[in-house]
Amino acid sequence: MTSDWKPAFLIAGLLAAASQPATADDLFGSGKLLATPGVIQAEGAGGAGLAAWATISGYGTDREIGANAHYTLVALDDFTFQSAGVTVGLFDRVELSFAKQWFDTGSAGGRLGLGDGFNFNQDVVGAKVRLFGDAVYDQDTWMPQVAAGIMYKKADKGDIVRYVGAKDDDGVDFYVAATKILLNESLVLSAGARLTEANHFGLVGFGGPNGDHSLQFEGSAVYLVDEGWLIGADYRTKPDNLAFAEEGNAWAAYGVWMPNKHISVTLGYADLGPIALQGRQNGLYLSLQTGF
Repeated sequence: MTSDWKPAFLIAGLLAAASQPATADDLFGSGKLLATPGVIQAEGAGGAGLAAWATISGYGTDREIGANAHYTLVALDDFTFQSAGVTVGLFDRVELSFAKQWFDTGSAGGRLGLGDGFNFNQDVVGAKVRLFGDAVYDQDTWMPQVAAGIMYKKADKGDIVRYVGAKDDDGVDFYVAATKILLNESLVLSAGARLTEANHFGLVGFGGPNGDHSLQFEGSAVYLVDEGWLIGADYRTKPDNLAFAEEGNAWAAYGVWMPNKHISVTLGYADLGPIALQGRQNGLYLSLQTGF
């Protein structure tokens, strides 16, 4: 264990913070422990690569505001996915996020009759609120931190996604996440349930002949190897609404380097399941993040 994660250090820091009145200069701060907010997942919410956590993004405490900007790249066998966005955490209670996503079909677009390099794009606007519990400070109980979130997603190719069977080009995801940080074990565990009708995360519209809203699972396990170095894995189930092509579940395994609270680099491997009759799609996962 490193000193950043020792309970004695944690308690001392909490008492010191409580003894000082908040001022305007303290509004934007980085009072949380390193790595405890997680990173930014592909849809813009605080968490891990594929899964939203119950933690609030940024290093701001309940007296501070935190914020992050991120860029994510997933280079698959036949496609390329990119996401960029910003996330703001308000007083460790509310999180607001926006992400822009691009899905480049490459040469597969030609095989699908769309044209080489055809892009499906999507905007995702999200909000999350912490309901109860504290993932860091509640070390004497198994009670996790629990949060509820919502994501509004808008795909930009409405005519095409409807042509392939989607019912709509926009939709809403609702999710609940429970996250527990075990400081003595250097471990973060998170699990969530998501009510969604998104096809391929929403990039290919919402709903279809095989169904619409369904309850899906997402979860993460992350281990602190050493100060600033983490390894983890995510798993996420997805609906299979479209008749023309099967959609499968997704998973990712990765390492994270956090030299400080302002920078993180995530590098790993992602498998997003079968996509558009091109077989299972997997490849490099890279995410860069900066903030406070």
